[in-house]
Amino acid sequence: MSCILNSRTSKQSEGGASRRSFLLALAAWPFASFANTGADNPTAGLTRWGSGEFRRFGFLVYEATLWAGNDPVRPPLALKLTYKRNISGKDIAEASVKEIRNLAIADEAWLKVWGEQMTRMFPDVRPGDHIIGQHLPEGARFFFNDRLIGSVDDTAFARAFFAIWLDANTSAPDLRAALLRRS
Repeated sequence: MSCILNSRTSKQSEGGASRRSFLLALAAWPFASFANTGADNPTAGLTRWGSGEFRRFGFLVYEATLWAGNDPVRPPLALKLTYKRNISGKDIAEASVKEIRNLAIADEAWLKVWGEQMTRMFPDVRPGDHIIGQHLPEGARFFFNDRLIGSVDDTAFARAFFAIWLDANTSAPDLRAALLRRS
């Protein structure tokens, strides 16, 4: 009988502790964003540089904003694209590969690998959604609407990907100039 009684008491204590833990977590939840260490904030510690618009055939596709340290073309940096149109993740990946190919900074074998990685990672976007690419010394991380969606631990990929916007030979020189203008 004592064994059963102790078991019940133990379960009741565990249940009370679980309930207390749950209530404490629930009470602390509104304040959780204040405890951000920067690991989930790709712009932490960076300075906002410039911003601009990317248009294709006169249509606004996205607005871009750059955060960086003292040198806006070297990591660490973060680039936020806020989309203004519905675009599939596959189309985003294909456009990225096309732009890297046009810059002639990677061979076809790498473009194929990177294209597959981006296709798996990039979600479909709708107006108002944003993707932040974070260029780090060891590679790149990507956030969709402030949630980490993936990373590529390849410095060559990171350099090539961010060159789409920051290379002197970009297909969008006006956007590049706007991004590199310190606010």
